[in-house]
Amino acid sequence: MAGSQWELPPELCCRPMAFVALTGLDVVYNAVHRAIWDAFCANRRADRVPISFKVLPGDHEYPKCRTKRTSYEWYIPKGILKTGWMNKHLNLVPALVVLFYELDWDDPQWKEKQSECATKVEIVRTSLQGRNTKVAVVLIQKKTPLPPGEDLVASERAQALCHSCDLSGKSLFVLPHTDHLVGYIIRLENAFYEHAQTYYYTEIRRVKSHKEFLNKTTHQLLFVRHQFKIAFFSELKQDTQNALKYYRTAYSLVHELRAHETNMLEIKTMAGFINYKICRLCFQHNTPLDAIAQFRKHIDLCKKKIGSAELAFEHSAWMSKQFQSFGELFDEAIKLGLTAIQTQNPGFYYQQAACYSQDRKQLALQLCQAGASYPSPDPLDTQGAGLDFYGQRPWRQGQQSIDPPDAEKEKTGILALQIKERDVPHSELIIALLSNAVAQFKKYKCPRMKSHLMVQMGEEYYHAKDYTKALKLLDYVMCDYRTERWWGLLTAILTTALRCAYLMASIKDYVIYCMELLGRASTLKEEQKSRIEKNLIKVLTNEVPDAEPECDPSSVSAARSLWNDRMALAGSNELTIEVQDYIPFIQCKAKFQSPSFHVDQPVQLQVFLRADCPHPVSFGKLAVSLSNQEYNQWCVAEWSGQEAMSLLPGKTTCYNFSFVAKTEDVGKKIEMTGIEVMLGGDSGRCVFVSWRGAGGDAASAHEALQASRCSRRWGRNIEARQELDWDSLTMQHSTMIISRVPKISVQLSHQPPALTNEMYCIKLTVQSQEEAMAKDVKLTAGLKPGQDANLGQTTHVTLDGSKVCDDSAPSLLPDVPLGELKPGEKLEKCVYVKCVSTGPRVFLFHVAYSIDTTVEGRQIMCKCHKDETVTIETLVPFEVSVKFVSTKFEPLDRVSVDIPFLLMTDILSSSPWPLLLTSSSLQLLTVTSNTPQLQSQLQEVVLQTGECASECFCLRCPPQTNINNTVATGQYLLSWRRNSSSPDSPLIQTIVSLPHVVLEMVPLYIHADLPSFGRVRESLPVRYHIENRTALVQEVEMAVEPSDAFMFSGLKQVRLRILPSSEQEMLYNYYPLMAGYQTLPQLNISLPRCPTFSTQALKRFLPQRIFVKPQGRQLDDASIAAA
Repeated sequence: MAGSQWELPPELCCRPMAFVALTGLDVVYNAVHRAIWDAFCANRRADRVPISFKVLPGDHEYPKCRTKRTSYEWYIPKGILKTGWMNKHLNLVPALVVLFYELDWDDPQWKEKQSECATKVEIVRTSLQGRNTKVAVVLIQKKTPLPPGEDLVASERAQALCHSCDLSGKSLFVLPHTDHLVGYIIRLENAFYEHAQTYYYTEIRRVKSHKEFLNKTTHQLLFVRHQFKIAFFSELKQDTQNALKYYRTAYSLVHELRAHETNMLEIKTMAGFINYKICRLCFQHNTPLDAIAQFRKHIDLCKKKIGSAELAFEHSAWMSKQFQSFGELFDEAIKLGLTAIQTQNPGFYYQQAACYSQDRKQLALQLCQAGASYPSPDPLDTQGAGLDFYGQRPWRQGQQSIDPPDAEKEKTGILALQIKERDVPHSELIIALLSNAVAQFKKYKCPRMKSHLMVQMGEEYYHAKDYTKALKLLDYVMCDYRTERWWGLLTAILTTALRCAYLMASIKDYVIYCMELLGRASTLKEEQKSRIEKNLIKVLTNEVPDAEPECDPSSVSAARSLWNDRMALAGSNELTIEVQDYIPFIQCKAKFQSPSFHVDQPVQLQVFLRADCPHPVSFGKLAVSLSNQEYNQWCVAEWSGQEAMSLLPGKTTCYNFSFVAKTEDVGKKIEMTGIEVMLGGDSGRCVFVSWRGAGGDAASAHEALQASRCSRRWGRNIEARQELDWDSLTMQHSTMIISRVPKISVQLSHQPPALTNEMYCIKLTVQSQEEAMAKDVKLTAGLKPGQDANLGQTTHVTLDGSKVCDDSAPSLLPDVPLGELKPGEKLEKCVYVKCVSTGPRVFLFHVAYSIDTTVEGRQIMCKCHKDETVTIETLVPFEVSVKFVSTKFEPLDRVSVDIPFLLMTDILSSSPWPLLLTSSSLQLLTVTSNTPQLQSQLQEVVLQTGECASECFCLRCPPQTNINNTVATGQYLLSWRRNSSSPDSPLIQTIVSLPHVVLEMVPLYIHADLPSFGRVRESLPVRYHIENRTALVQEVEMAVEPSDAFMFSGLKQVRLRILPSSEQEMLYNYYPLMAGYQTLPQLNISLPRCPTFSTQALKRFLPQRIFVKPQGRQLDDASIAAA
């Protein structure tokens, strides 16, 4: 049978929907009717009722209804299910016929149109004679109807119309053609759907009523048929749960039928249909496990029902279709939201379908006779009528006997099926199924299954003689098998690929696959490898290779002519093959003998070659390509004619190359970019086998890993071997050209740590140990690059140590010329560094020079350099603290205008080296000195570590100063250097900003003149000077409080008036009564005219205590002598 015979009928695969016929609509010429039809069928959303609408003419002839059978007593069924039954109920026999008629309730020709409508209804009923199909009428009206009960004329006329048309009131509808047409249509649809439901319910009852007439002896087929019909009607009724139940019953009944060769195909066909329905409904009900279980049960029951042995390929075709259909159902369910997993996805079912298609192909080759002619007359011809029942043979339709009625017809029918099977494109079917399976396995991330099926696809393309696609697929898959080291599988695929390359006469592919099949990954036997190697040599000598075994003879003859054409073509005798991603029969590893070479040493590299083929292989050229192509000329080895190099099987051969690097490549990396071996010669075909980098192929990385593990396990130095161990050879694809080893010494001498802002001296001594003169000696000194950016701004380097450098000096001095150095000569240079901030710094001293030298007879000028780095810590030399105190050495938080106060400075040395303080000075801004000249008290003072030096200055704020909240006072300047430095070394000046002070104006200033000490019972005169600092006359009230330690004479309480800017004196005689530090009598002063001024501020100007000595006595000479 043709391949399309196994396709499921479309009426089985579609979703059954109630069929409603619409008559009376002229959708071509009537715009209103067209709008109504569009509202029914256009843009149907999922929420609308499932109905299939079709516009039919009013006098349409529906299928005739057969005479109802009253008894099944002598009835013998001819088959299970008629081929047209499903289509008849889906598309031909409607559940409801709706007549559309334009008629308004107030139409002036009401009577005539009523009669016309009744006539049209009668015509429809006549054409449906014997059917239970419902009939309904829809009146198309121009006006919107009134609510029910309000329009009495409409009610009367509707009743009259129903009577004349013999309709019930539920079968008459009104459709106003207004703006809300779609809404009315949806309401009509719902009413139509209810009528259709009633029709299918009636049909189900009608079919069920036949059961009582059936017997299990002669009516087994009818039991299956009736259950299938009930289930199908239930689907049309959208009762899927009951439909599933009846399909399951039908499936059980179909397997209870007596099966023999003549009806096996019919049983399997119906079983397949019912199984499809059950699985589809299970997926629809979101019970995928039930669908899978049903399908497995179906396969288990049917896989042994082969039928006629001569048509065994039909069983494989049917099985393939079962798996394919289930895979499609599974995939459709996934698209609708079902979740699949790696181990259960549609790919497995497509794969199994492909396997059965492959079985079908093999059986067809075995069973179908090649030389037979197609029988005449055609036993498969049904005169265009098709089969009556699904699954029956065309030459014996309706026959249910165990033995065929006509043996000769049976024989010719089988022969016709076999001949038609020969024409089936089996490979196309298999490839399509495998392609579906690959897509699924790719989707669910099953790479090995995908690769396995792609190999099968490639083999099918090979059998279909589409060698280009076969080679493309196989080449894609081989990468995975090389990576995962499936050598047996890789060899099998390579063998097929080699056949494809031979039959296509693709020289490059043929050479590649020959080289890989001769390699270490191939599992072929030695004799097979020998044959392949001989073929490869033939290609290299421009001869036609021998055919590969197991090739189709007709294809071989075509391939030979192609090969002859290829060999005759000129200009195509050179091939370059990149073997990095293959596993060729020549292995290559290369390495530089050292990771780095000095520029005055020859760069040496080695190339190791090893052949894995059964016979020696010769080559004429070996070339190494480097990143700097100027060196390539030194890395070529060529042999010609009889001198061609030969690689022995399993032996490692080493080739050495060397060259002298250019001085401009110092600091650069030289890499191997490729290695090339030329097979063949000028007389034949040249094949350049090329490796990227330093060699290696698809299997080298894993082999190197295995070798390293073995070497760690068993030890490296077991014994010295004569033969090189290939696996232990490592690749070194790059080397660095570094400068010549300098033969000079660079020494640094200095006294760390450095102090902030000092000119820190680092003495550099360079001595030559070269045998020739060092030319163009240059020094780069300073802060090493790559450190914190802030350090570059706070570090200054100079060669001039006579003065302190400014901020414009750089942090690095580049290329300072030092002249020439003779052998053994010594050179000294001082570098001065000024560090503005503290912290560690790394300084670089780079001495570079040029020298002439000879490398392998070539005179080159080498540039050498010697680097020395030193880390220097920078410290603060001293800490300076400043404070303001009163003349009584009391801390001041405010300074009074035109009243003297003291500035005290403390310098604490934190330097590990002695410091020489040469001088100090003040730069005053808003205050002035209270003494005629400010002299430094720290001249030439040497401070050791931890020692402190102090100074004191008496200052005054002049009265003309603008009184603000705070004012700047000035700067404190300190000049210093290390005590150990030379006298002519520059002095460092450290500037300390003095703190701001808060000024205040006092209206009254008072100070006292009194002796430095008193004596008990001796008069102690104290004079108080009271100055008015304001522009107003001030009244001053003074009172002296009594004290236990003093008696006094003078005004105890007095009230004075002091003129502006004038002074008043008050004299008191105090008479001390006790010795020791005694508190003077307290002087209280108040200013009635300045109530806001606190008199407590005046008390800080007055002395509080005085030392009183005991009363003395006259010393005589005796007492002095005794003392």
